[in-house]
Amino acid sequence: MRRNHVTLKVQYAALMDRDTATLALSIGARVKQERQSRGWTLDQLAEVAGMSRRMVVNVEQGAANPSVGTLLRISDALGIGLPSLVQRPQPKPVKVTRAGEGAALWMGESGGRGVLVAGTEPPDVLELWDWRLGPGDTHVSEAHTPGTKELMQVLEGTVTLAVGDQSVTLGAGDGVAFTGDVGHSYANQGAQLARFSLAVFEPGVGSGPRSGAHSG
Repeated sequence: MRRNHVTLKVQYAALMDRDTATLALSIGARVKQERQSRGWTLDQLAEVAGMSRRMVVNVEQGAANPSVGTLLRISDALGIGLPSLVQRPQPKPVKVTRAGEGAALWMGESGGRGVLVAGTEPPDVLELWDWRLGPGDTHVSEAHTPGTKELMQVLEGTVTLAVGDQSVTLGAGDGVAFTGDVGHSYANQGAQLARFSLAVFEPGVGSGPRSGAHSG
């Protein structure tokens, strides 16, 4: 049984690596397409996004596993919003993301995952996330762009939310609303898996120069 357990764990890890690589290539192709459609050089995109040229090159080539903050800086610079950057285009008014098809944009050291399951197009971007934090997992987010707001509800376990200098521990069924344009973090300080749903509203994407990035 132990050998079977190890084999399944290795197979799962290999599957996750393959999915991550496929997503990285898809994102890279979209970034390159959007950049070229604007007639921008790599240096221009890097300057607007506030990052190095090498990082932009790595993202476009699918050679990097960029953080959510990096992807948000790029999507904000291009004015398309994170959902449009990571999701396959669907020419229908109803865009369905089936179970397991969301973009896993963050993975924790203890099995946590941050999955973007749905989102709207700019200028006022709304994102819906499914978050899981393993025991001891913590996700730290930079301050979002000004005016960003978030709604969160814990579905399983307990989550400690820190926003600026305030901290609150939430249990299953608890919900909270907070401004996302200050630094914040989510932590699972318990011994069991924690899961929560997160909605992020970012107004005015692509409407002009912006600063900051967010990651849920």
